[in-house]
Amino acid sequence: MRESPWRNISWTESAKEDLTNLIRSYKPFGETVSEARVLLLGPVGSGKSSFISSVQSVFSGRVVNRAMVGSSAFAGFTKKLQFYNIRGGGEDNKPTALVMCDIMGIGEGETTGLTLHDVLSVIKGHVPEGHKFSPDQPVTSETTGYVKKPSDKEKVHCVVFVVDASKISSYSKGLSTTFRQLRQHISSLGVHQVAVVTHVDKVCKRTSEDITQVYKSQSVQNMMAAAGELLGMATSYIVPVKNYSSELELEENTDILLLHAVDHILQYVNLYLQDTVEKNIAK
Repeated sequence: MRESPWRNISWTESAKEDLTNLIRSYKPFGETVSEARVLLLGPVGSGKSSFISSVQSVFSGRVVNRAMVGSSAFAGFTKKLQFYNIRGGGEDNKPTALVMCDIMGIGEGETTGLTLHDVLSVIKGHVPEGHKFSPDQPVTSETTGYVKKPSDKEKVHCVVFVVDASKISSYSKGLSTTFRQLRQHISSLGVHQVAVVTHVDKVCKRTSEDITQVYKSQSVQNMMAAAGELLGMATSYIVPVKNYSSELELEENTDILLLHAVDHILQYVNLYLQDTVEKNIAK
């Protein structure tokens, strides 16, 4: 363990309250969209659905499994495009302006998992909610519900790569190649990308015992560097989280880490929307 943290974060009740209120009251930049649409991409079993459920849990005030979270026996449950509007909790439980898109896991090539073509079709806004993906049936203009001229609100405003901290060293070079190809094509669309590393508690015993040690852990820092190498991404874009899985009660510091991840994501949503507004002005 390091003496001083390599990232500074406040582990206080007031910090959690400030982050919660910030996200509840979040409004996307500009006037073209009312909701931030965020697409989660990752290998099967990386924790995408669990991350969505964990974020919803923070706002609900209790552990919920709103997204389809599979055990190891049902890994990669999500085969179709699903949108989850994160609700803010409280008495009215109004939806926030954050929508998380869950999708089937990406594979190491065009024959397994989600294909590059279909990912880009989702990001461009062509794919309707509920569409079931199949590698041998790519999305085309003939696909049922295909959106020919997507509006800004139907497009994805930020892509979040999700990887499992405990599997970073065992992910293949083929998967790394797939990530880098995806990132190159997504960048060409002008969409910003960040990453969430789940199961961070599994790579460091001290962090497992006390999540506030996450940014003092050399093991976690090394894992983050490895995740950056896997994704071809600077570590400044990557945040660690601990998802809720077997827990029955919320834990304040786990909540804080999850809320920081959401805040991190929304910053890059706004960067994309600012770029979009500027491009429209320049036309």
